[in-house]
Amino acid sequence: MSFLSFLLGEKKKSASVAKERLQIILAHERSGRNASEPDYLQDLQRDLIAVISKYININPNDIKVNMERQDNLDVLEVKIELPDAR
Repeated sequence: MSFLSFLLGEKKKSASVAKERLQIILAHERSGRNASEPDYLQDLQRDLIAVISKYININPNDIKVNMERQDNLDVLEVKIELPDAR
């Protein structure tokens, strides 16, 4: 039947077409989000420096904030090098 439908040019149901379009849009947004660093990472790093500096004397270059994609997850990595307690 599907071959006959193909030859006769039978129209797809609107729900099926809408689902396909939504899948394309979601795939495009997911790939676009990973293309560049999110806007809030710089603000997050600045806030972390401000909060940690209240308790410990720390060099702002010792805090790194990074976002990466692993499989279907966005992973936020925060690396903080604390000074030696002497």
